[in-house]
Amino acid sequence: MRLFDDDEDGFLSTTPRENFFQVIHTANRNIVDLELEKLIERLAVAEKMLEEKGLEEEYERQVLTLPTAEPTEIENRKNSLFIETVGNIVTQCE
Repeated sequence: MRLFDDDEDGFLSTTPRENFFQVIHTANRNIVDLELEKLIERLAVAEKMLEEKGLEEEYERQVLTLPTAEPTEIENRKNSLFIETVGNIVTQCE
């Protein structure tokens, strides 16, 4: 199954974010839905853990400040999640 209309060089020259959005728009809808649901579930679990530890206010502060305070670190983590999710989707579409 070919997920991309571009040649492979085009795929390799795009960002993890661009690849992610290209894949979620072209891959099998059911697989994409399941992977996105897994991401939301992980976020829900993380938020619950923070609430149980009384850290929900600190979390909300960090959500607002970290992207500007440590943009490279946050961008790297986002890219890692984009890459992981694309890998999970593509592997299931083969």
